[in-house]
Amino acid sequence: MWLLPSAPTSAIPTSARRPCKLNWATVARAYGRFKLPVAEARQLRLLSTLDPLAVGKTSPLPEECLKPEKLIWGDQEPLSKIPFKILKGHEQMVSSCHFCVDDTKILSGSYDCTVKLWDAVDGVVIRNFEPGPRAPVLECSITADSKRLIAASYDKTIRAWDLETGKLLWKIKHDNFVVSCKFSPDGKYMVSALDVDRGICITDVASATTVSQVKDHHKRSVTACCFDHNSQKVASVSSDRTIKIWDVMSQATLLTITKAHTNLISNCCFTFSGHFLCTSSWDKTLKIWNIHTGEFRSHGACVTLMQGHEGSVSSCHFARDASFLVSGAFDKTVAIWDVGEGCRKFSLKGHSDWVMDIAISNNKKWILSASKDKTMRLWNIEEIDQIPLVIEYKKAKGLNVIQCEGCDRPFSIYKSDTSAEAFTKCVFCRMDERHLSTDATSPSEREDSLANKDSAYKDD
Repeated sequence: MWLLPSAPTSAIPTSARRPCKLNWATVARAYGRFKLPVAEARQLRLLSTLDPLAVGKTSPLPEECLKPEKLIWGDQEPLSKIPFKILKGHEQMVSSCHFCVDDTKILSGSYDCTVKLWDAVDGVVIRNFEPGPRAPVLECSITADSKRLIAASYDKTIRAWDLETGKLLWKIKHDNFVVSCKFSPDGKYMVSALDVDRGICITDVASATTVSQVKDHHKRSVTACCFDHNSQKVASVSSDRTIKIWDVMSQATLLTITKAHTNLISNCCFTFSGHFLCTSSWDKTLKIWNIHTGEFRSHGACVTLMQGHEGSVSSCHFARDASFLVSGAFDKTVAIWDVGEGCRKFSLKGHSDWVMDIAISNNKKWILSASKDKTMRLWNIEEIDQIPLVIEYKKAKGLNVIQCEGCDRPFSIYKSDTSAEAFTKCVFCRMDERHLSTDATSPSEREDSLANKDSAYKDD
C-alpha cells in the first residue's frame, strides 16, 4: 500500500499522527498523470541520441529503431524460399493464363469479362483486348508465334485478336456454351469443346470457318480439349470420366479410354512428342497415359502422381522437354512433379483460393498460376533442385541426391538404379551428349525412352 505525507505534526495531536492510506485505484490515477505518453517518451529517447553541435553529421538511431529488411517469399516452408511475384488487376476469378512473346508477356482471362496482356517483368497490364466478351471468360489461348489469341466465354462466343495491335479479327457465335478452346501448335486450326452438344469443333483460324464438328462425342459435357504437338490429333476429356483421341485427317476416333478416373476429368495435356497424355481429375489424381496402348503408367515411379493433392486437380501442364509436370488444384496449391524420378518435387503455396490454371515458361525457369482469389502468381523455380527442403524430401522418398560431373548440379536417382551413367551425370547432360553425337535429335528422345521402359514393364 502506498503511503503519502500528512499535515504538519505540530498541528495534529500525537495520537492522531497516522499515515494516510490510499487504495490502488487512486494511486494508479495519480501515477498516470505524471507518466509521459509513450510517443513523447520515445521522442525524448530519440532526441537524446542527437548531438546539436555536430553539424553535418548523422547520429545513429537507437537499436530498437533499426529493423532488419524482411524478405517476403510467400506462404512457404522456412527452407523453401521460392521467389514469386503477385499480379493483381482482375476483379474476379482468373480462369486462364499463358506465357507468350518469348516468356516476356503474360496472357490472362477472367470471370470479370476481360482478357489482359501483362508485362512479365514489371507485372503491369499492357492491354485490355476490346471489344471484350460480355460474359465471364472460361479459357484463352495463344499461337506459338504469339501473333494471335482467342478467348471463349459464357456468352457462347469465341473471339480472336491480333496480339500486337489489339484488333479484333473475328467472332464466332455458337448455339451453346464453349467451355474450352485451344490453338493447334502450327497455328492453323482451333479446337473448341461444346457443352450441350457434348462434342468438339475444329475451326480454320484464317477464315474462321468450321472444318469439322463432332456432336455427341462424349456421353456428358466435354470439360477440356487440346492438340498434340504435330497438330494431327485432338484429345478430349469429359465429366463422363472418358478420354478420347480424335484424328484430324481421317476425322475418326482413334482411341477411347472409359472409366479413366473415378470422378470428372478436368484437364489434359500432351508431351512434346505426343506419346503420352496427362489427365487431371476431381478425384484428386493425375494419370499419365500411353495413347498408343491406352494404358496409364501405373508401374514404377509415376504411380506417385496419384498422391500429390488434397483437393480436386484443376489443371496440368508438361514442360517442353517433359522433364517435369506441373498441376494446380482446389487445395490452393501448385505441385511440381519430376516425371523421370516419379515424385512430387515441391508444392507451391500462397494462393488464398482455388488454383484454376497453370503455365510453364519455355526456359523452364518460371511457373504461372491463376487463381479464384483474383490474382496470378509468377514463381521462379530456377534453383528449386538446390533448395534444402527439396533435397530432404527426395532423401525421404528413397532417392540418392548426388552431384553431376557435367554441370555440378544436384540430381536424384533411385537407390536401386545400377546404371553407371546415371550415377555420374544428370539427364540434361546425357541429353546434351546425345545431341552432340548425332546431327539431328528429336526433342522427344526422353519420352521414347519412357515408352521403352513402359514396354519393358509389360514384358516383366
